[in-house]
Amino acid sequence: METESEPYVRLASLRQLHQVMADMNTARSLADTLQTVADGVVTALGYELACVNLVRPDGDLVVAAFSGNPAAEALITGRVGSRASWERRLSMGEQWGDLIFIPHTEGWVLDDDDVPQWYTEGPAPRFEDEWHPSDRLFAPMYAPGAQGGATSGELIGVLSVDRPRNGRRPGAWGREALQMYAFQAAIAISNARLRANMQRALVRLEREQQALRASEESFRQAFEYAPSGMAIAEMGGDQHGRILRTNDALCRLLGRPASAMRRYSFSDLVHPEDIGTLLRTSAEGGRAELRLGRRDGSYVWVSLRNSVVADAADGPRFLLTHVEDIEERKRRELQLAHRASHDSLTGLPNSAELRSRLSARLCQRPQSGPADSHDAAYGHPAFEGYDGYDQSGHAFDFPPGDGYEVDVYDHHVHTVAPEGDRDDGTKGLAVLFCDLDGFKSINDRFGHNAGDAVLIEVARRLSNGVRDGDTVARLGGDEFVILADGLGRADAQDLAVRLRNEIIQPIRAEGRAVRVGASFGIGWAHCGMTADEVLKSADERMYVEKRSRPKQHRRAG
Repeated sequence: METESEPYVRLASLRQLHQVMADMNTARSLADTLQTVADGVVTALGYELACVNLVRPDGDLVVAAFSGNPAAEALITGRVGSRASWERRLSMGEQWGDLIFIPHTEGWVLDDDDVPQWYTEGPAPRFEDEWHPSDRLFAPMYAPGAQGGATSGELIGVLSVDRPRNGRRPGAWGREALQMYAFQAAIAISNARLRANMQRALVRLEREQQALRASEESFRQAFEYAPSGMAIAEMGGDQHGRILRTNDALCRLLGRPASAMRRYSFSDLVHPEDIGTLLRTSAEGGRAELRLGRRDGSYVWVSLRNSVVADAADGPRFLLTHVEDIEERKRRELQLAHRASHDSLTGLPNSAELRSRLSARLCQRPQSGPADSHDAAYGHPAFEGYDGYDQSGHAFDFPPGDGYEVDVYDHHVHTVAPEGDRDDGTKGLAVLFCDLDGFKSINDRFGHNAGDAVLIEVARRLSNGVRDGDTVARLGGDEFVILADGLGRADAQDLAVRLRNEIIQPIRAEGRAVRVGASFGIGWAHCGMTADEVLKSADERMYVEKRSRPKQHRRAG
């Protein structure tokens, strides 16, 4: 670059530099920019070889572009040198501004490191400033914004050059031109990276939008044509829970058109007994089994499964609910549960169900006396502001002198029994143990079919003879138990007489009229007893009653 006509050459060099810098900033891609940078060193700055070493994300430097020798370009392009080796090079030699010059007298120690290198042949220098084939000149490129200096700013790459065409080490102008060129190259590379990142981001955004559109279409088709019910409802605000959209399957399941469904929320459609279940069902991943109302007024069992359609900016906005028809499964489950808890012959609750219902009324706290029980009920903290609780746990006022004594502990209404053998006005849970008299002879004389017919009819008469809410259970064989709550002693005895009179009426079995008698034992349940103890007490009283009556009064054949 520096010849005898230096002012003219400098102007020509400036023109070349201007053109190269224009080319650097108009390259279409990062790869084109890097190659333009390497080519510009050769065409505008007068070096025979130029290499662009680019810093990778891991910190090492890769040979990203090469110019001046196709053989060297094919050999080292793409090869990587470690960051440690490059830092060693940039910390030794002579510092020419931001440039690093390592003369051949020092550079021999670098011949065996891992930085990719190309050796050019040439004669030994004949004078002091002549370029030696083993001399090295590096121009570090720093990110835009660096204030100058070899160690300021973030290193984004290194330009390495070799063999100036005039054969001499660059002078002041050549050094300044290379340093300026490296600075502009760093800007061009940074801009090219930014454009490349933006282009990748735009491509990625377009792909994401295409994927979103495809996903939305897939969701629409999956929603509309799903074999089970689907609904989208609002979340939050005054319209929380309002149904926005339903698919055909849900409309068919409930017999309601889509336009009508948009006037409801699920709380409007759910069975009144299942409102609590719906309210306890969480929005995110919540599941529930409940009944939804059809247009004809009937209800269908469904399984609800919720998920939230979230918005990244505003948070959850919509509730996606999957509705599956489980009517048939629920019917089978109820049938199985009924079979497990009821006698297959009479349809009455069986022994296990009887004990379960009885145990549910009893706790292990011993019974208190009537006066203590009444005082405890009024003095318990749960009764603050009330006089007492009814048997369902709801508050009520004790009517004066009604004789119904209760004791309350932890919101449990204790079951108590009348005191003594005469009616003292106390009402409790009566347990009537019923054993049929003369049943065995019917089985022996007329067969088990006749016996079964008698048991079915007795079960029917017992069920018709008690109040709604009382329990009639078959304990086994010809033994039945009645649980009747809120009875005094006289009430329980009257009930036993009425039931016995119903049972002794003739029964049609296998085409003939037969008769059986019945013996009743009346026991009383109270807290502190177990279910088996209550049943044993009633059973013993039944046998006392059976033995106390003449045989002809116990049975009729």
